[in-house]
Amino acid sequence: MRIAVTIFLTDQTITPVRLARELEERGFSGLYLPEHTHIPVERATPYPAGGELPPEYGRTLDPFVALGQASAVTENLHLGTGITLVAQRDPIDLAKQIATLDHLSGGRFTLGLGYGWNKEEAADHGVAWATRRELVRDRMALMRALWADQPTSYEGEFGSVKASYAFPKPARNGAPRTLIGGAAGPKLFAAVAEYADGWLPIGGRGLTESLPVLRRAWEDAGRDVRDLQIVPYAVLPAPGKLAHYAELGIEEVVLQLPPADETGVLKVLDEYAAYL
Repeated sequence: MRIAVTIFLTDQTITPVRLARELEERGFSGLYLPEHTHIPVERATPYPAGGELPPEYGRTLDPFVALGQASAVTENLHLGTGITLVAQRDPIDLAKQIATLDHLSGGRFTLGLGYGWNKEEAADHGVAWATRRELVRDRMALMRALWADQPTSYEGEFGSVKASYAFPKPARNGAPRTLIGGAAGPKLFAAVAEYADGWLPIGGRGLTESLPVLRRAWEDAGRDVRDLQIVPYAVLPAPGKLAHYAELGIEEVVLQLPPADETGVLKVLDEYAAYL
């Protein structure tokens, strides 16, 4: 099983360069980074985990800039987002960022995407909350048009692009590996089956019950269940938990690191070495 990590990198934590080098030297498989552009002070949306929103949410580094630094100082470490808020980004610019990072890293990038939870943050980007899932689907289709081998136009409900020259291309034909994060449910599973390579279940709970449902949706969409990738995300590890994932056929797990300084993060990496 491949063991990757995720962390809220901020202006107060270990740096992307230092962390990436440590991860590669220690044998971790990958680094996934979240994003929030900003956190409005006046916020009605509750924190999904309950309680007060941790301060790192408002201090998060841009994941593509940070992963670009990580890419430059590593050779094998896989790089990903967990998750990119596609609804809050211009899809033409985002397509260029993704393809550039994937190209420069030699195809090491995974696009983890999600629909968001903070209504106030999304509203500042002009996102209508009720249609954000449809907006993300539309923007993914537009980006795939830009990533196509030949100039390809796209006309969608929320945006369009003329047939264009758009290089570089992702290293893998058509798009980088794409995983969708979010809670189990018919809407989420339909999206995974339609335009992704798999699911990023946050925390990894309830997989025994959820996986058969997702596999049915995947097969109903005409896709080979052997191609479905499940990557439990932001997991706090325990030997029994990882053994259970292995029994389910899961090949990659993303462990949660604290948003700490260098000393604190390296201490936790020492503890996680037992799972490598």
